[in-house]
Amino acid sequence: QVQLVESGGGLVQAGGSLRLSCTASGRTFNNVAMGWFRQAPGKEREFVAAINWSGGSTSYADSVKGRFTISRDNAKNTVYLQMNSLNPEDTAVYYCNVKTFWGQGTQVTVSS
Repeated sequence: QVQLVESGGGLVQAGGSLRLSCTASGRTFNNVAMGWFRQAPGKEREFVAAINWSGGSTSYADSVKGRFTISRDNAKNTVYLQMNSLNPEDTAVYYCNVKTFWGQGTQVTVSS
């Protein structure tokens, strides 16, 4: 059974940083892309960042470019999202995604 477990969310002041982690279990995903999405209250889930299987190619939503960095460790079956210069608009539940699998989400709250 495949499981994606996110961690690292929390409450942070504007301008602060958080690092999210997502570890997959049940199968190996080191040959496929992995990504992060987020959903703010009352809004649809939106793409945040993605990384290809090797980590050599990444893509970001315009709203997070230059502030967020996605990376992965295939030996640990884990993808990370380093979030810097956070602002209240980044407040959302962040979800890890691999193919058709989703994590349960981790809450990120940025106070002004």
